Amino acid sequence: MDQDNNSEDESVGPSEDDAQPRFPLGLSDSEAVEVLWQVRAQRRQANPDLPDTVTQLTTPEGSVVYLVGTAHFSDSSKKDVATTIRAVQPDVVVVELCQYRVSMLKMDEKTLLKEAKDINLEKVQQAIKQNGVMSGLMQILLLKVSAHITEQLGMAPGGEFREAFKEAGKVPFCKFHLGDRPIPVTFKRAIAALSLWQKARLAWGLCFLSDPISKEDVEKCKQKDLLEQTMSEMIGEFPALHRTIVAERDIYLTHTLRQAARCVEAPPNAQKVPAVVVGVVGMGHVPGIEKNWDKQLNIHEIMSVAPPSRFGWVLRTVLKGAVLGTLGYACYRAGGGVGRALLSLPAVQSLLENLRPPPA
Repeated sequence: MDQDNNSEDESVGPSEDDAQPRFPLGLSDSEAVEVLWQVRAQRRQANPDLPDTVTQLTTPEGSVVYLVGTAHFSDSSKKDVATTIRAVQPDVVVVELCQYRVSMLKMDEKTLLKEAKDINLEKVQQAIKQNGVMSGLMQILLLKVSAHITEQLGMAPGGEFREAFKEAGKVPFCKFHLGDRPIPVTFKRAIAALSLWQKARLAWGLCFLSDPISKEDVEKCKQKDLLEQTMSEMIGEFPALHRTIVAERDIYLTHTLRQAARCVEAPPNAQKVPAVVVGVVGMGHVPGIEKNWDKQLNIHEIMSVAPPSRFGWVLRTVLKGAVLGTLGYACYRAGGGVGRALLSLPAVQSLLENLRPPPA
């Protein structure tokens, strides 16, 4: 996702810096672009007073990255993000999202709360169809973790990303980038790294997560994101899982932040100048990004996914067979008319269509 914004910064309070720019009549397009560029330069603070959650990184070309470490369920993090973007007026904002999670940027809090709590058969089917049986079920279990925190706090996840999207839209020429690795790749690599016994143990831990969480707990976790801390506690016994879910994504986020920090062209003569970037990531990723910042990175290695195994197909067939067996018995008990009605359901038809071996 790449959003170019030519809109002006909306005022937060009555101040001279936030006043809307006034353009002389008769300006050409190129002249208007130059005026907007100058307006942004005037608003950009040279030595901004930023929150303690912000880490500053630089590139050899002189570009600056302000990395905002956040907790995914925190009002304080939303304020940190807004404060940083307003102060530095970035060229690019990068968030810890991928194209598969971009919908959370435009949903309102009420809808997100409902979606997070409502894990139904349709969502399970969609996850399995997109990621395969094991990865899909693991995605649903991780959604359960997020839903548990959502229910405990009455707060939808990703508020800091929505705040970043909103604030980026107020900065002239600011681009908005999705910086995280696609979630299907992460889940498939995570599942492939575990043995069958480890998968079962992890699923058990996720299924029976029920510890209460308070808003005070969230703010205490500003040193380490709450969702990632919850996951880290459960996957601590599985170093391979930690590598794929956390360490590899640290590498990917570092790569996308460095890509975003390339020099930009300044009007009127397209001169290359250092970029200013704001990155919005979970606090747990900040140390890894700092560690990888000056290293040579192999992105192709962490993007590869092994083809589906024969065992995966066998397991999927067994699961579908169990469902169909249960369904058949229900049809027998209910009678022919009800049975035909059940078999006409889209979910059942989809299950029947997919019950075939993978191509050799």
